[in-house]
Amino acid sequence: MKIISIDELHDKLEGMGDSDLILDVRTPEEFISGHIKGARNEGHESVAGIADELKSYGTVYVHCKMGGRAKMASEMLEGAGLTNIVCVGNGGMERWGQMGWPTV
Repeated sequence: MKIISIDELHDKLEGMGDSDLILDVRTPEEFISGHIKGARNEGHESVAGIADELKSYGTVYVHCKMGGRAKMASEMLEGAGLTNIVCVGNGGMERWGQMGWPTV
């Protein structure tokens, strides 16, 4: 499994193409309280249900608050046969907020 930090995801945002997806696997309440612009929310426990849909993306960056749920969700998706998953495993939205990066 490919793992990057939230800092690396932040650095990639500007050059990210339309075929890429940021998948936020926090709870809907956490997502509503602030998320990365353009991110899609799907709880970590239910990502297997959208695995077929996610195959159409170039790269799917999976993140959460600190990295634990992102790792679980990434493992589920890779277990479902996806090869385009990148786990944002270090820092998550907690670090995003500490850095003062924008949310919507």
